[in-house]
Amino acid sequence: MAAVGLLLAGCNPGGEGVRSEGSASSTPAPKGPVSSSPSPASTAAYKKVDAVQLLKDDPKVGPMVKKSLYKPCAADEYPVEVTYASLTGSKSPDVIVNVMTCADSVGIGSYVYRKRSGAKGGYDNVYTNEQPSVSAAVNKGELEISEQTYDTGDKVCCPSGEDVLPYRWEGSHFVEHDGYHTDYSKTTVDGATPDDGTGSEG
Repeated sequence: MAAVGLLLAGCNPGGEGVRSEGSASSTPAPKGPVSSSPSPASTAAYKKVDAVQLLKDDPKVGPMVKKSLYKPCAADEYPVEVTYASLTGSKSPDVIVNVMTCADSVGIGSYVYRKRSGAKGGYDNVYTNEQPSVSAAVNKGELEISEQTYDTGDKVCCPSGEDVLPYRWEGSHFVEHDGYHTDYSKTTVDGATPDDGTGSEG
């Protein structure tokens, strides 16, 4: 299932049970479940979350990201991509949020929210990453963070490589494991990487 946010498209390999809402609108989200099958680890129905408001109220979200949410990019569309999936074992789906720039849809922040009764807005921030060109996705039931890497002189459109960092939930937090780097300059013409045991997924 492809998750589309403004001009940015990301794939969800192994994304069974993943629900992507795409770019966030300033229009209040309707109450009630979204038409989607819950992931195998969760029997709760998906409910849309006001991701923009969640970010604005979150003290863990940096000022640069909050500044990008002062107003929509166009009409009522904010540069926010929202995905629902079971990552933490909670009874309710977790909310994965990517924030991008309006101009070129480059990632500036990725977050994961876990539902908890009593939390402000009903959710706890359990993961924050505000590295340049960051993007969060779901791969085989785990959180997968991608960060584009740039060499001196690289344009925003054309990074030199990518770091892929998988995370699994352990008790009360995410733990990184088996991350790898893909150097685009060593990628063959057909998009495959040399047979060194590493490569990019998605």
